[in-house]
Amino acid sequence: MEARLNPHRALASSPGRLAETVPHHPTHRNPYRQLFSLPPDLHYLNCAYMAPASKRVAAAGRHALERLEIPSHLETADFFEPSTRVRRLFARLVNAPDPERVAIVPAVSYGMATVARNTPLGPGRTVVVIEEQFPSAVYTWRRACRQTGATLRTVTAPKTAGSRGEAWNAEVLDAIDERTAVAVLPPLHWTDGLRFDLDAIGSRARAVGARFVVDGTQAIGALPFDVARIRPDALICAGYKWLTGPYAIGVAWYGAAFDDGTPLEENWITRRGSERFNELVNYRDEYQPGAIRYDMGERSNFLLLPMLEAALEQVLDWGPERVQTHTVDLSGAAVERLRDLGCRVEDARWRAGHLFGVRLPAGVDIPRLGRDLRARQVSVSLRGGAVRIAPHLYNDAGDLDALIDVVSGAIHA
Repeated sequence: MEARLNPHRALASSPGRLAETVPHHPTHRNPYRQLFSLPPDLHYLNCAYMAPASKRVAAAGRHALERLEIPSHLETADFFEPSTRVRRLFARLVNAPDPERVAIVPAVSYGMATVARNTPLGPGRTVVVIEEQFPSAVYTWRRACRQTGATLRTVTAPKTAGSRGEAWNAEVLDAIDERTAVAVLPPLHWTDGLRFDLDAIGSRARAVGARFVVDGTQAIGALPFDVARIRPDALICAGYKWLTGPYAIGVAWYGAAFDDGTPLEENWITRRGSERFNELVNYRDEYQPGAIRYDMGERSNFLLLPMLEAALEQVLDWGPERVQTHTVDLSGAAVERLRDLGCRVEDARWRAGHLFGVRLPAGVDIPRLGRDLRARQVSVSLRGGAVRIAPHLYNDAGDLDALIDVVSGAIHA
């Protein structure tokens, strides 16, 4: 379900980096809007669906495509240096000290399959996931459990009159016990943004000797994340949401548990000495250091990798803290108005500013709501019974006003 409406015009500025002094409060004229090519009458509150390509990312893609028109312009360094820069950028973003622990992957499913291939499972062991978790973080483990005799343990959403977030987190902690081989969790639930306490969950996993795997797709880039503090065994992210990059490329950070693992495919470029093209026929069993062994085939993608590099540079220029501050201000004011309409929204402690779900009063005509949203050009998503709202820096209070106006009309119809 998607739609649109009218944001304020942005301040004049370069489409590249914004100065640190740019105001971020949503009541100000929004200086970030001009960094994107979003139509002025579109209220795009749907970054959790797909980030709009910023002008900076789009320019990187156009430049990359022009280079591909004449392949002789590509040199040996182009196969290696861009991926090295992407590793360094992502490592900075999540405070990971060793960029060589970052692999280039095409999707979360690929990174998750790498983890499953290198995680011991067997009868009597469990893999802990949550109800309605994103499919790419579940299907791999369903197959792995079938093949090994392990059990997939799904922690269902509790039915409670109190805080759903508090109750669900408590049940996740209870589900992680001495039988647990791996716990696979997101920082936020993709359907409604409910927050999971990764500090507590990671600590519990380590206490029972389980691996801790995080699908960071709906958080990294918009919510501060510290690998050194959270200490996951693996962190996997698609690139096309809050990293604001293109589709079909992402990144995965792998900890020491995967240092000597077996990759999904055997690529020439992940072997030691692969920089010397004239020696590629001298086959070598040794891999490049760290997690580079887990890179996808043709990881040097000469179109997508430059776009992802530009996106990561941009995200670092903004800083996840700024994205969160701006969206918390926006969503906080909107949540109170939605609650006044009879909608249910998770407590502030258990939600993020950039991604939250609104559960409508009984009797609302959802198909009609979808049509009304599209007519007003308000773009959101319907996920798992919630209207999922996902603002970013390019949004302002006018976007939320348009959404609330449509929701109010649907409730009072």
